[in-house]
Amino acid sequence: MMIIKRPIFIVALCLMGASFTFAQKAERKNVREGNKLYKKEKYTESEISYRKSLEVNPRSIEGTYNLGNSLYKQGKFPEAAEQYQLIAAQEKDPVKLAQVFHNLGNISMKNKQYDKSVQAYRQSLRLNPKDDETRYNLALAQKLLENQQNQDQSEEQQNKDQKDDQKNKEDQQQNQQQQQDDKKQNKTQEEQQQNEQMSKDNAQQMLDAFLQDEKDTQEKVKKAQMQQQQRRRTEKEW
Repeated sequence: MMIIKRPIFIVALCLMGASFTFAQKAERKNVREGNKLYKKEKYTESEISYRKSLEVNPRSIEGTYNLGNSLYKQGKFPEAAEQYQLIAAQEKDPVKLAQVFHNLGNISMKNKQYDKSVQAYRQSLRLNPKDDETRYNLALAQKLLENQQNQDQSEEQQNKDQKDDQKNKEDQQQNQQQQQDDKKQNKTQEEQQQNEQMSKDNAQQMLDAFLQDEKDTQEKVKKAQMQQQQRRRTEKEW
């Protein structure tokens, strides 16, 4: 039985080795085809070839990196960044890894995320300090970041000034309204006082008129009584 099983085991290993070799060949073929198309600036077609290589070997560093470049050339920046980040988690070669961070910095520059691009370029230079292109991009990103921050501060100050102006206008309008309300209230109070004074004057006039009438009446009564007494005296004399 040992003699029977051994050949089967050997055959299985041979089949596995043949399958692995075939997969390697298919991966390399698709990567090479993608590279030819990439050089001809046929980025959409090269993307298809690189994806085929990854279908055979999803952990292909070359296929993943080249796919990222192809996506970058097509302006598919989020998809390209995703491929580069996959490489950053796998690649050990500092020079190649520096290229990955350089490309990530470029994508952040395209998106005007200058703070992220500065971080990526710095990481790239740590891995490859001799890369002058990355050093230039870092200086540019730092300058753009400074301008962006100054612009943000200027806009923030402008918004603050606008809010302060609006608040001052509202306070001024409120003060004017309060002054108008105070004037109306004072006018109302003056009118009320005038009305009260007029009421008092009218009452006094009415009282004076009543007293005058009563005085006139009493004088008339007295005069009538005197006339009556005079007639009586005259009658007696007769």
